[in-house]
Amino acid sequence: MAIVKDNVLLQLVRGSIGRLVTVYERNGQIIMAKKRGPSNKKPTAKQLEARQKMAVAAAYAQQLLNDPEIKAYYASLAGPGQNAYNMAVKDAYHSPEIQHIKLEEEQIVVTARDEFRVAEVNVQVMDAAGIVAACGSAVISRNGVDWYYKITSLPAGGKVVITAVDLPGRETVRELLLI
Repeated sequence: MAIVKDNVLLQLVRGSIGRLVTVYERNGQIIMAKKRGPSNKKPTAKQLEARQKMAVAAAYAQQLLNDPEIKAYYASLAGPGQNAYNMAVKDAYHSPEIQHIKLEEEQIVVTARDEFRVAEVNVQVMDAAGIVAACGSAVISRNGVDWYYKITSLPAGGKVVITAVDLPGRETVRELLLI
């Protein structure tokens, strides 16, 4: 790979030259590199899994960018050489993370993070028989990380199921058993 500087001939050239060299522009710099061809090796299981995950993320990103407000949000986060689509794919590739669940007297506090934004956190309180005693959406705090859900009581032997959802709709579910 070579970065081209002050070459009048290559200032206007983009694309492949024969089967040997490719000339392209990235972040305002002209780059000249050996032309790559298809690999002769079979992809590994991890590579196939990563390709599938990227295809799903790209599909989520396409759907997200149909909304002008969300597209503007991602465009505002894009850095040099990036665009709203890149940010949407990056967001869709990773699920939100539920870091901590804290049970207080009258509320459940959930710490949920995502590289971009957690859209909602849903809480279900189940008794020992698996019957839903309470469910609903948590309310975000001012710090943008903690979510609060008011409860009246926690059934002994039951569990609390927390679902965090990000903008692309990717979910993370975590359960907490009650003693």
